[in-house]
Amino acid sequence: MAQSTTPWHTGQWFTSPWNHDPAVRDQLGFPPDLRIHDATLRDGEQQAGVVFTADDKIRIAEALAAAGVHRIEAGLPAVSPDDERAIREIARRNLGSEIYAFSRCLIDDVKRAVDCGVAGVALEIPSSRHLIELGYRWTVERAIASSVEATSYAHEHGLKVSFFPIDATRASLPDYLDLVSAVARDGHLDALVLVDTFGTLTPQAVGRFVAESQSRFNVPLETHFHMDYGMGVANSLIAAAHGASMIHVTVGGIGERAGNAPLEETVLALRTLYDVDLGIHTEQLTDLHRLVMKLSGVAQPSNRPVTGTRLFDVESGIISTWVRNLRGVDLTESFPFLPELVGQQDVRLVLGKGSGLDSVADALERVGLTATADEIAAILVEVKAESLARKSLLELDEFERIARSVIAQRAASGSPA
Repeated sequence: MAQSTTPWHTGQWFTSPWNHDPAVRDQLGFPPDLRIHDATLRDGEQQAGVVFTADDKIRIAEALAAAGVHRIEAGLPAVSPDDERAIREIARRNLGSEIYAFSRCLIDDVKRAVDCGVAGVALEIPSSRHLIELGYRWTVERAIASSVEATSYAHEHGLKVSFFPIDATRASLPDYLDLVSAVARDGHLDALVLVDTFGTLTPQAVGRFVAESQSRFNVPLETHFHMDYGMGVANSLIAAAHGASMIHVTVGGIGERAGNAPLEETVLALRTLYDVDLGIHTEQLTDLHRLVMKLSGVAQPSNRPVTGTRLFDVESGIISTWVRNLRGVDLTESFPFLPELVGQQDVRLVLGKGSGLDSVADALERVGLTATADEIAAILVEVKAESLARKSLLELDEFERIARSVIAQRAASGSPA
């Protein structure tokens, strides 16, 4: 953790001092070894329509490792020979991140993971009775026996085991505890993943979920929370603040249905809101995100948190005035964090229907023109009209054309300077 006396206001961000009020901080129990587990190459690829080739997966794994991600879930070997090849190659490259595979609680799946040379495996099994019986058409007894057998086999063959009970948050508490207890007693688990498969857990329930799991099982806890209600990041942070030591994420939050807790938002929130530094190179987050979106073919909103392509574009006239006044002083008065912290482009004042006089003055400086106050006002009228007619922003060359035309017209008409 940083030792700043004002961790909410540094040279790179300005968040809320309420976050660091002693009454708030005293409730937080982040473990000192908190780490990130990225599941982009497996759960991220489960987003409908996303297909990564083996080469894509290797490129993404290299970028994740370069950014400092602690653990990379390289995929499920049983999906295809191409996936198995990618996992083997990622494990072979010694990227510096711990490499895991993902497997069902089936011996054949675990054998494939062992053969890939990974360090560990996330072993999944449904934990809710309704999903076991209706979705899988298994008995609960079969699910428990399969879990015990698979986790034991993985451990005996040198793999670390993160036990991954699917749909844990919709299971009854007795069913959830019975399954995990059987694995802890008769099988093996090095860590227990708190799995909110359908994103249905509320923030108020996270502490209870963590506490019940902590009190029964003396192993590290991991989080795997989905975004179906937009709660994945908040719930992950709450679970970590209660002691969970590994947070599962994907780049850009891609994944099944509404996706997973996004890597970028989770890491940046920890760094700037909680003063928890995971050692992730935040300045690489934007390039990492754009690589994954390019390879996945997924288009995301331009105002997406952290990595949005227009996140640091300012159209509003009021905010443009702030930016002009704050440049060289402290731009965090206008933004919660600076663009360079996450590898984004510099702040830009853009031109559109919402622009103001300072927007025009800034653009005039950029194109090397001078204008009187009356001319600036006239240019602004034309900029707003053009933007409204086109329903878009204006490029700088288009602005220059308008500005030169207005200045020339007023000069020809003899308007006073």
